[in-house]
Amino acid sequence: MSYHSHADLGGRNVSGAIVPEPEDELFHADWEPRALALTLAMGATGSWNIDASRAARETLPDYATLSYYQIWLAALEKLLLERHLVEADELAKGRIIHPPLPVQRVLRAEAVAAALARGSPTVRPASTAARFAVGDAVVTRAEPVPHHSRLPGYARGKIGTVERNHGCHVFADSHAHGLGEQPQWLYTVAFDGTALWGSASAPGLRVSIDAWESTLQPA
Repeated sequence: MSYHSHADLGGRNVSGAIVPEPEDELFHADWEPRALALTLAMGATGSWNIDASRAARETLPDYATLSYYQIWLAALEKLLLERHLVEADELAKGRIIHPPLPVQRVLRAEAVAAALARGSPTVRPASTAARFAVGDAVVTRAEPVPHHSRLPGYARGKIGTVERNHGCHVFADSHAHGLGEQPQWLYTVAFDGTALWGSASAPGLRVSIDAWESTLQPA
């Protein structure tokens, strides 16, 4: 089964100019805060996890033509339909038609601030010793995988150096597809720009990514 992430844009030529925006410019339309609120509220029900939500976004076929919160809203509709929490006729009419399915939890308004402050920590106890230490040379997995992955395409099959060990964390690749948390050691790996971009790299450029242990091998 093929899997294509439309969100894996690093290192690719994309059409149109990239226009920087002010850091405090969070929304561009009145409906966007509501799209954010709906997405957070449904995520809090436990009907899916954050990695499944990311996978739903990155596989939208029209990803490149949608704005940021259009992507969030389209992915939310996709997840709701897949789990029959809404049906297509309800989306078309914008109202409930069928009896609702139960959800695990409901995020009440008075609990939102505390829930956002708490977040969803991904650190888990270690069951094995870390395979790599700070300073080790490693090479990332070269082959694409038929599922969601946090390893960016531009960093596949590249040699870098372990810069930091973050401990064991939920493995996003398995978590996104309902295969459990499968915690693994998570490392920051730094690359010289030339290792990623060759002679096209800016002089002195270094790029760091976070990578799970199963995506790395000794260089």
